[in-house]
Amino acid sequence: MSAPELTHFRDGLPRMVDVTGKVATSREASAEAWVRLPPEARAALEGGTNPKGDPLIVARLAGLAGSKRTADLVTLCHPIPVTGADVQVTLEEAGVRVRATVRTTAPTGVEMEALTAVTVAALNVYDMLKAASKAIEITGVRLLSKSGGKSGDFVAPDQVPASG
Repeated sequence: MSAPELTHFRDGLPRMVDVTGKVATSREASAEAWVRLPPEARAALEGGTNPKGDPLIVARLAGLAGSKRTADLVTLCHPIPVTGADVQVTLEEAGVRVRATVRTTAPTGVEMEALTAVTVAALNVYDMLKAASKAIEITGVRLLSKSGGKSGDFVAPDQVPASG
């Protein structure tokens, strides 16, 4: 049995997949991340006593910027036009929830852009609150859904509405 052909390696060397012949189609991806806050970090955020300012606003802007800079950070990711992005950063009981939806019309998808957006946003929450606590945790980074492209649509199992 022969080994499967690797898409990002040829002759043992990394390569960028050629998408020249692929048709540009409408694509969208959504992702999320969580920032778990110890009590002292949560208190600084809720009380407005964080000396660096509002971490949620900074994180939202950072996530938007991160979505557009993905190809600079993910080695074999194609630079694509991000035609739309929405980043939501909210304080919830479990911590700070970061969600991003990114859209494009391109020959390749935007999953990495959505994942980068939430990760960069979460890192900015940490950076803005690290004076209050170094025990902040970034967790739960995952793809929630994607649409478009050859591989078709995907929805995380816990995101599918119950039928019946």
